[in-house]
Amino acid sequence: MNIEEIYSRFLEYPSISTDSRNILPNSLFFALKGPNFNGNQYAAEALDKGAAFAVVDEAQYAVNDRTLLVPDVLKFLQDLATHHRRQSKATIIALTGSNGKTTTKELISRVLERTYKTQATVGNLNNHIGVALTLLQIRKDTEMMVVEMGANHQKEIAFLCALAEPDFGYITNYGKAHLEGFGGVEGVIRGKSEMYDYLIGEGKTIFLNADDPIQRKKLESYANTVGFSTSDPGYFRIENQGADPFVTLKIEDTIIETSLSGAYNFSNCAIAALIGKHFNVPLPEIRKAIESYVPENNRSQLLRKGSLDILLDAYNANPSSMSAALEHLKALEAPKKFAVLGDMFELGADSVSEHQQIAEQAQSLDLDTLILVGNAFSETTVDAHRFKTFEALVEFLKSNPISGPGTILIKASRGMALERLKPYL
Repeated sequence: MNIEEIYSRFLEYPSISTDSRNILPNSLFFALKGPNFNGNQYAAEALDKGAAFAVVDEAQYAVNDRTLLVPDVLKFLQDLATHHRRQSKATIIALTGSNGKTTTKELISRVLERTYKTQATVGNLNNHIGVALTLLQIRKDTEMMVVEMGANHQKEIAFLCALAEPDFGYITNYGKAHLEGFGGVEGVIRGKSEMYDYLIGEGKTIFLNADDPIQRKKLESYANTVGFSTSDPGYFRIENQGADPFVTLKIEDTIIETSLSGAYNFSNCAIAALIGKHFNVPLPEIRKAIESYVPENNRSQLLRKGSLDILLDAYNANPSSMSAALEHLKALEAPKKFAVLGDMFELGADSVSEHQQIAEQAQSLDLDTLILVGNAFSETTVDAHRFKTFEALVEFLKSNPISGPGTILIKASRGMALERLKPYL
């Protein structure tokens, strides 16, 4: 079937399902394939569970008029998403970067929805499937759509931009994330910059942090940029009022007091404010939107347990974000300071050296207690409590509890799931 035929069915049944275990009523089921599954095999089950149609790419499963045969289900899903995006009048703002994407996406969408009918990527559906699903959620009345894009190798952001065709874009930062896939830090810079390479075209605009030297250097010859800075009068001025414990910023005569811990979140708040100003959202509304955002899902959360303040940032980690979190801990005023750091993943050949550098940085803070956990951190050579497994760490904490008054940083890659420590503090 061609794109127009299936698009007409999508307009009638605009819900998309890709998992036969969770079928939305009257949805289109796309039979995606993976290394260990073939969605075609579940097409009949999806129809039995209430899907209106099933899109398949193997003829043997196209058994009735409710199964729609296409050459490649994944490519067709992506083509359908681009086709739907082109029918919409919504402005697409794309977002990528090594750290802070999801928090920044939430802040931007909070600001824009004060004035516009706004949608944004749900959760972190930011890959080649997630971006397509996000675009297919655009409604007729949507005015602004904020699309998060993730990547772990070259050409991925370029592909996602071709898929979403954004009008505006922003890169949060260039950090030491996914070094294995990108081929080192320079590879990260090239890979993330594919978004700005796409946006240099006519009628498109690049948002930037003018205080980021990498962005400034790459964009100094581009005309279509709108940026913020804490000091450069050539860009929109946003003052950093500190982060002890929460980020505070000043725009003109307006003070914005956030619920985000970590000085590294200043730029995330600043870009949301800049984008709001660019689209004429009133400054009082920008302030209300940013101040109303309360982090969750183990991202930059500040929790209190007894007399212990917990900086819980255990959703993800890489050397750049880990270093920034340690610098934030260093700057805080607290009677005692503690840190539990877990392994950082996807660093490839740089893993040993990067873990050692972070361990040494943590050691230099002269913390009251420093705990390192995971295969990589346990092999570092610093004066710290080191454990290969989470279970070994828990046994240690049972007989050596950490208690306040004081502040503890908990940070690691998602696979370490260090939020499990909360009951043991």
